[in-house]
Amino acid sequence: MVWQANILTMYPDIYPGPLGYSLIGKALENNIWKMNVYDIRKFGHGKHKIIDDKPFGGGAGMVMRADVLGDAIEKTLIQNHENEPLVYLSPKGKPLKHSKVKSYSKLSGVSIICGHFEGIDQRILDSYNIEEVSIGDFVVTGGEIASFVFLDAIIRLLPGVLGNYNSIDEESFIQNLLEYPQYTKPQEFKGLKVPDVLLSGNHEKINKWRIETAKELTKKIRPDLIKKKDKDK
Repeated sequence: MVWQANILTMYPDIYPGPLGYSLIGKALENNIWKMNVYDIRKFGHGKHKIIDDKPFGGGAGMVMRADVLGDAIEKTLIQNHENEPLVYLSPKGKPLKHSKVKSYSKLSGVSIICGHFEGIDQRILDSYNIEEVSIGDFVVTGGEIASFVFLDAIIRLLPGVLGNYNSIDEESFIQNLLEYPQYTKPQEFKGLKVPDVLLSGNHEKINKWRIETAKELTKKIRPDLIKKKDKDK
């Protein structure tokens, strides 16, 4: 089964973009995953294919129309990809966690709705089974930018994408810990030396150092992860 990324966007030509490079790009070439991109503008109204309008009640910016977006969703994502969940990338969505990323990688794919302007008409979210997902507490200019981060995080977990799949187990957030520091040649750089334990050849001591260092970093930078780990226990 080939994992599918189905994308509804105003800017279809932006894809695959960064996803066409490095390990993710090679995986695309090797048909480990595929991308289906649909243009929202094709469903716009009138000569100029209008897809947005002023918000009721006033306010700054424009909102993507419910009728246009609904038509586009039904005739592309739902009609062609009924087995993939609908995802709307939004700052007001649930924060994306590694556990959720992993669950998406186990599915047949995902269908992404890329919003713009001040967002999309709420009735779209109320009418379809759409999951709102946030990649962080900040705002970007459009869903396309967020989709690159979202898809990269998922696709790298697919079997055959990473050269050393076991390395995933040691990455940040896997055990609610940030990853330990990494070092390579040269052994000294700007007066800073590689920790002696990493040169010892004693794998038991190295593993212990890595775990303890990961805990220290997490307590310093992301204490909320430590609290979550304690709560999970």
